[in-house]
Amino acid sequence: MKSNKEILEILERGVEEIIPEKDFRSLLGSKKKLIIKAGFDPTSSDLHLGHTVLLNKLKQFQDLGHKIIFLIGDFTGQIGDPSGVNETRPSVSKSDLKKNAKTYTEQVFKILDSKKTKIEYNSSWFDKMKPSEIIKLASSMTVARMLERDDFSKRFKGNRPISIHEFLYPLVQGYDSYALKADVELGGTDQKFNLLVGRDIQRSNKMKEQVVMTMPILEGLDGVKKMSKSLNNYIGLKEKPEMMFGKIMSISDELMWKYYDLLSFKPNKDINSYKAEVKKGANPMEFKILLGEEIVERFHSKKAAQDTKEEFKNRFSKKKAPSKIKKVSIKINAEDISLIDLLAEPKLKKNILCSSKSEARRMIKQSAVKIDNNRINDEKFFVKKGSKHTFQVGKHKHLIIDLT
Repeated sequence: MKSNKEILEILERGVEEIIPEKDFRSLLGSKKKLIIKAGFDPTSSDLHLGHTVLLNKLKQFQDLGHKIIFLIGDFTGQIGDPSGVNETRPSVSKSDLKKNAKTYTEQVFKILDSKKTKIEYNSSWFDKMKPSEIIKLASSMTVARMLERDDFSKRFKGNRPISIHEFLYPLVQGYDSYALKADVELGGTDQKFNLLVGRDIQRSNKMKEQVVMTMPILEGLDGVKKMSKSLNNYIGLKEKPEMMFGKIMSISDELMWKYYDLLSFKPNKDINSYKAEVKKGANPMEFKILLGEEIVERFHSKKAAQDTKEEFKNRFSKKKAPSKIKKVSIKINAEDISLIDLLAEPKLKKNILCSSKSEARRMIKQSAVKIDNNRINDEKFFVKKGSKHTFQVGKHKHLIIDLT
């Protein structure tokens, strides 16, 4: 049985803000099983580690015996969340939202206990609402209040368009909290306005307001911008173990500690001891490996984590090539092909080494391309037909190509 102090230490770790904190502590002290809600719009098919910041916090609440609601915003997804953007989001079709939602439920149960998690879809109540009820909901908020949002305010002042339907988003998200009788709602710091509207909607419907808990936005591999698939700085939950592990190894030593706080389930005392060891001179890579092992095990298996760790040590500590390199064979019409064209060759399909010729050129300039372990710096290098070589781009991509 954990003490109140231990429970607070677990639940408040990595949290940016709790509103109001007094109410949160009072709720925990009541020993009541709380209803904890977090919503996700299924606007894309894949989740990444940035999404798991909220999922990890839900898991901590779940392990402490609270009721977890994973809300799929199949209705809000049609509107498009205006949080943190400077233009109207494109709409997503119902069929795509439904298809993406299915992949979400498959992915989240890598973290949450499927038997103890309630999945809800906000279309289940909004599709039944009459137009008059939507109008009544819209009347609960003023335009002036909406323009208090930082993103709306900036767009308004910059003469950038704000569509009327975007004003509905925070209202609809807020109504979700009323419909689900949420005691606590989790969201990123960019969601703060939407979360607070949930309190407004609950109060206007004579319900006790939820506590709002905001989590930091996780930076991507570059350590600067928000983790995002569109920025290609993400670690996807469905990525192969070796790619997932390798990407974690590529983050900076400083960013590693934030990843520990937000992604690891190791207790604070362990993380603090790691930091102390690094201050005494230990190599940060040792603890990055521990983090990578934990993440890969969570989304794949213990064996995959151990195998990937050993593979990494062989490749980078012992400077060995990976033990298993995929082989492909492609046909070319000419007697040779430029290295730039080959690295971005569409015929490689899923094994493509560079997403574009410009990326291939950039990687060669950065001395990040090797053929048979020999570094190639010549942008005009050609590969002959009938040859078979091992190509490496960066630290993680290896491929044997047989040119026929």
